[in-house]
Amino acid sequence: MSLGRKVLAEFIGTALLLACVVGSGVMGVNLAGGNAAIALFANAGATAGILYVLIVVLGPVSGAHFNPVVTLVMRWRGELRTHEALAYVVVQIVAAFAGVLLAHAMFDLPLLQPGTRIRTGDGQWLSECVATFGLVLTILLGLRHRPAAVPALVASYIFAAYWFTASASFANPAVTLARALTQTFAGIRPEDVAGFIVAQLLGAMTAVLTAYALALGQFVIANGD
Repeated sequence: MSLGRKVLAEFIGTALLLACVVGSGVMGVNLAGGNAAIALFANAGATAGILYVLIVVLGPVSGAHFNPVVTLVMRWRGELRTHEALAYVVVQIVAAFAGVLLAHAMFDLPLLQPGTRIRTGDGQWLSECVATFGLVLTILLGLRHRPAAVPALVASYIFAAYWFTASASFANPAVTLARALTQTFAGIRPEDVAGFIVAQLLGAMTAVLTAYALALGQFVIANGD
């Protein structure tokens, strides 16, 4: 598969994921009548649903990462070369911003609106570490033991993580950056982004080490190009 097709799949998947995350948050709030639990349930369900679909249909093309930490882990596994991983990450970030703008346009909202939702503090950072740890561990062990089930495993994990983490599980640096451009239910203040991304990277690294230990060292660390 050519790199062009892979990055196109990553662009489409990441953009649709962010459009769903932000758009379902807007729709959930609009229909929930002030009930935050209903809005969160709608947001979580829509996100899990779109993840399952996107992983199934785009996975055979690009691997369906839609997430820089997943791409970095796949680079570590040797499934991508360095220049491919860099292309994935750049496209994921650009596509995430495009998805947020698309959601705003669909709901007739201002296209550019820096986030105002406060998401900071030890609990939020720990939540992002845990959310990303669980996501990466689910992917790595799922690929090893039940590869055909990975779409359902990832979707199920994200649905659960929306509810059991205080941060509602961003677990994705591209998603975090893009959600700093919305004042909707899914938003985050720009000044809170760095703490989330550091926590996500820490969670991903911990998951890699844990998967390596559980697999008794059978994950292969890739050499350079």
